[in-house]
Amino acid sequence: MSVYVDDMRAQFGSLVMCHMIADSHDELIAMADIIKVQRKWIQKPGTVYEHFDICLSKRALAVKYGAQQITMKDLGRMLHARRPAA
Repeated sequence: MSVYVDDMRAQFGSLVMCHMIADSHDELIAMADIIKVQRKWIQKPGTVYEHFDICLSKRALAVKYGAQQITMKDLGRMLHARRPAA
């Protein structure tokens, strides 16, 4: 079980953002708490696409506390694998 941060670089005002996902909801919330990201900013809660958009300074903290760095392509593969079979 792990937390992951991708290499996306999306401009949001003066911030540059990326995605943070995890293998489980609890791990995602635990990391958000550790790096001081408010739980209310969770995106698509309760779905296989559940994640946080975080700024690069929070990304650095997540990596410091054990998040694995992945590419956006890796993220896409992970999310595709999580989808239920049709």
